[in-house]
Amino acid sequence: MSEVQDYPWIIGFSGGKDSTVVAQAVFEALLQIPPSRRKRHVHLVSNDTQVESPLVMAHLIKVQAAIASMAESFRMPVTVVTTRPAPDKTFWALLIGKGYPSPNQTMRWCTDRLKILPTSRYILDNVSAHGAAIVVLGVRLDESDSRRNSINKFRNLAGSDLTPHSELPGAFIYRPIVHLTVDDVWEVLGRCQPPWGGTHRDLIQLYRDAEGGECPVVLSKDEAPGCGTSNSRFGCWTCTVVDKDKSIQGFIDVGNHHFKALVDFRDWLKEIRNKPEYRQVERRNGRTQFDLVTGKHIPGPFTIQARKMILDRLRETEEEFGGQLISKEEIDIIESTWADELVQKGE
Repeated sequence: MSEVQDYPWIIGFSGGKDSTVVAQAVFEALLQIPPSRRKRHVHLVSNDTQVESPLVMAHLIKVQAAIASMAESFRMPVTVVTTRPAPDKTFWALLIGKGYPSPNQTMRWCTDRLKILPTSRYILDNVSAHGAAIVVLGVRLDESDSRRNSINKFRNLAGSDLTPHSELPGAFIYRPIVHLTVDDVWEVLGRCQPPWGGTHRDLIQLYRDAEGGECPVVLSKDEAPGCGTSNSRFGCWTCTVVDKDKSIQGFIDVGNHHFKALVDFRDWLKEIRNKPEYRQVERRNGRTQFDLVTGKHIPGPFTIQARKMILDRLRETEEEFGGQLISKEEIDIIESTWADELVQKGE
């Protein structure tokens, strides 16, 4: 990695405080370089699980548009992109379609399918096209113990600030704010205006309302504990890993009362997860599974009847909330999955 100047930079951008500070630093640096010398392509990559908190997604989309407009105006080699799970790998396609049980601490299938795979695919496409890629992440040592352990687990290349990614060959991680404290981050956001125009007031207010923080860009299972922990974070409104979604509750407390429909649905989904009457005896492969330690039977996916009940409840929630929560494409995939499963069972 002695010559890295032509390799693309891929900024993991969640729209939260840490990734915003990183994006601001990168674009301020780009503005100092004459247009003729801007050779490195920069990708601002966000991830949409399609079950994100609506207010957070609205903020992210607004900032993405401002950054794309700035890049065009200043002739910057910048691509603004959002990765999403494949249509048959969305949260609803897996939970309602295939009956995956609601995620919990021991079975967090959502992070891999919704976050890691879509963004990793984008990174590897760039590695394939250019030979390598530098992934710029807004992660910090003082975020949490799990984040600190994840960062310290891997060593930088000799004489470099780059760390080879453990699961993405050709991808090298750069963490420019790794030693900043949370106070440092807020000081930057409060003192410096974003190079794409406007202010950080909306972002600061979002944190005040939610009393939380962003669910960061996740590129490996080692980093997954940063998402869906007991800390208050902006993440999927469907998250059943946490006991209580403090950020959504914060939005409700400041007047977004229609969000209560989302909280009620999420709490209900968490409640029905382990009820035997809603789970199949066998797994999807037709086999029964037992815990090797306790010898107890491990239930299979949600029954089709339970999945239909969940879809009906989701559609009711959608109407109460007043915004789309599931797409027609997802519903078509779900119904096709049900039909195929019934045929296989001879029903």
